[in-house]
Amino acid sequence: AVVSTQSTGTELVAKLRAFHNASQTIEAKKGFKWIGLDLENGKCRDNKEAGVLEPAMSKIKSLKFATEAAITILRIDDMIKIYQPSKEDPNSYANAVREGRL
Repeated sequence: AVVSTQSTGTELVAKLRAFHNASQTIEAKKGFKWIGLDLENGKCRDNKEAGVLEPAMSKIKSLKFATEAAITILRIDDMIKIYQPSKEDPNSYANAVREGRL
């Protein structure tokens, strides 16, 4: 049975946060840092025991890609700020009317 209701999901996340908080605040419960969500069965479980590990490499790559994306966005923003509109087109309709060419 797949967990599909919002209230069950909210309850699971609340339990997960409680486990992780306990792992950081109670010395005897440090092992709770491995607790994760088993969404197929709708419960919290020890992910290390279940063989579910997230390698540091994937986190590092994610952070690098996010950093590169942020830098790209900032560079584009700088280019937009640096761009100055060109002088008014001498052949524009407004200039032609103003100079009596129309």
